[in-house]
Amino acid sequence: MPHINAAAALQISMLLFALPAQYFISQWYGTDSAERIQITERLIIASWSISTRSYLSLDAWAGRLKLWLSKTRTSLYVELLILHFRNWYYGEKKTKSGDNEAKLHSYLAESAHVHSPKPEYIKFRVGQVIIHRRFGYSGVIVGWDVKANTPEEQLQPRYPPVKQDLKDTPHYRILINKANGFGKSTAYVSEEEITVITGLEVVYHPDMETYFSGYDGSKYIMQPWLKKLYPHD
Repeated sequence: MPHINAAAALQISMLLFALPAQYFISQWYGTDSAERIQITERLIIASWSISTRSYLSLDAWAGRLKLWLSKTRTSLYVELLILHFRNWYYGEKKTKSGDNEAKLHSYLAESAHVHSPKPEYIKFRVGQVIIHRRFGYSGVIVGWDVKANTPEEQLQPRYPPVKQDLKDTPHYRILINKANGFGKSTAYVSEEEITVITGLEVVYHPDMETYFSGYDGSKYIMQPWLKKLYPHD
């Protein structure tokens, strides 16, 4: 219930008695003593009645309370709507951002799904050292796809009409040996572009330890997390 301090009570009292006072002054003159007393009594009774109905009545205060609660509920409802909209907007934005990031990492043999079973037509394995037949750089395989898995806008310039069939052949993600001085650090190539070589243990790349724990004489040994993704390699 709203709190009324002394100053507010005084202001209310002055307002309540302003109109009766005006009436009293206008009626005072031109009447005898008995009439003035009666008029004063009527004014006091009327003012008390108005005050009682306005500030001492439970119904009046109940009405004020209902009005205050309705405003409070409206304000709270608006705040809840705003909060709901903010949560929806930023949650939706975050979800879309997360979806885009997940989609980005599903390309170029970087998908986190388990590659099992492994089709027999995929010749090479994760951890094998390769050399690119045309560009001559060496590197190590860190992932594969059963066919090219990259945005279409990147495939079109890479595979002209005469080589469109290469899009449906196995593709491998390669960490390029930095010792070759090649400009790129990674590559995504079709199976026909590479050949496996042995006896080359040292492949210099800053991410080697992330993917591999050592070399067994024929290929690099996958870290446990990578082995889970390629259990048959």
